[in-house]
Amino acid sequence: MSGEKTAVLGAGAWWSTYAAVVADAGFPVTLWARRSEVAEEITTSRTNERYLGERVLPGLLSATDDDIAAVTDAEVIVLAVPAQSLRENLGRWKSHLRPGVTLVSLMKGIEVDTGKRMSEVIAEVAEVDPAQIAVVSGPNLAREIADRQPTATVVASESIDTAEVVAEISANGYFRPYTNTDVVGVEMGGAVKNVIALAVGIADGQKLGDNSKASIITRGLAETSRLAAVMGAQPHTLSGLAGLGDLVATCASPLSRNRTFGRHLGEGMSLEDVIAHTAQTAEGVKSAAAILALGRTYEVDLPITEAVCAVLGGRLRVDELAGLLLSRKRKHEGPPA
Repeated sequence: MSGEKTAVLGAGAWWSTYAAVVADAGFPVTLWARRSEVAEEITTSRTNERYLGERVLPGLLSATDDDIAAVTDAEVIVLAVPAQSLRENLGRWKSHLRPGVTLVSLMKGIEVDTGKRMSEVIAEVAEVDPAQIAVVSGPNLAREIADRQPTATVVASESIDTAEVVAEISANGYFRPYTNTDVVGVEMGGAVKNVIALAVGIADGQKLGDNSKASIITRGLAETSRLAAVMGAQPHTLSGLAGLGDLVATCASPLSRNRTFGRHLGEGMSLEDVIAHTAQTAEGVKSAAAILALGRTYEVDLPITEAVCAVLGGRLRVDELAGLLLSRKRKHEGPPA
């Protein structure tokens, strides 16, 4: 592994942090940043102040604003662009990918126009075997990991060998990867939790207490698990790091982009104002409608996702969200009596 070239395409908070994770594991890594001044800052000052403040990045990490140079001859390419731009970007990079390349997704979203998971988009656009694709997911709050606080994550691939390769370049003293072959479960856990976090953020912005937020989180996990299961996921995945772990971290932490976005909505800001105010992508805003459409396709009831979509679409006031969820028909929790 020591001679392999690893490229990370994207220079936001999580993308920069994951590149640092790889470098701290002892592997040289090149980070592509769209803006030349960001690439220069990372290479010369070893910082990415806009996203990571004054945290010092490791010496094995370098940066470039030349995306083609970054992908050329890379044996591992980590895709970390906004989910809805993946198809366009990967189409540009496709002809420069070396045969047998390992493609890693850090993205937690669903493509709006097609309803496809990120690994499905990668396989389609790059025309590679799904066994060459891995997904990294779990409780991955970038700023805590950038501070080298200990955390665990999941690396999923249809090929356990591919998962092990990505786990090897990610494993260091503070970042512990577990491998998994349930790509569907890992990706759906990562995508749907963003929508649930929007709902929790709205509740927080409305000054609702922990009981209300815990209820949304718990029913959100049930909602996620129902949809993932009919799509072929394994139940244990959703109760693990990529399901429950990621959901709790994203819904509970003020560092979460989606929770913060929802909180601003709950406090009364308009959708347009929150978008203008928020520096980073909140994937749940883009993916919510696509997730709801998947629910309808698979005939799975997704009440929280439906309510969030109604808020985002201006069909439901934020102060009506909690009441709508609690006014639903009472049901038995657990196996049928």
